[in-house]
Amino acid sequence: MQIQVNTDRHTEGHERLATWASGVVEQALSHVSDRITRVEVHLSDENGDKRGQHDQRCMMEARLEGRQPIAITHQAATMDQAVKGAAEKLTGAVESILGRLRDQRHHQAEPLPEEATPPDAP
Repeated sequence: MQIQVNTDRHTEGHERLATWASGVVEQALSHVSDRITRVEVHLSDENGDKRGQHDQRCMMEARLEGRQPIAITHQAATMDQAVKGAAEKLTGAVESILGRLRDQRHHQAEPLPEEATPPDAP
């Protein structure tokens, strides 16, 4: 699983923040990382230099093998909360999709039930 972190011009500490955010994503998706080819993380401060509630934004896009990309966004008061919240949402979305795929495969693999008729029916 490849992880790419991008920040806007208002976000400080790009290298340290990118390393930390990559670790959060890796940990959150470790149990499904073999099914994900790439995760893009976009970090931004919605208000720039001004202060505001929930102005830290984290958008994550995951690319699953053979599927359309999944994108989620989480806004919070701190970048820490935004990244962790986005990672949690992304984990839930990926698990949901993989669960549906597993169910589809399971239903396709099941043999069709035969009609129940008594062996000696008149």
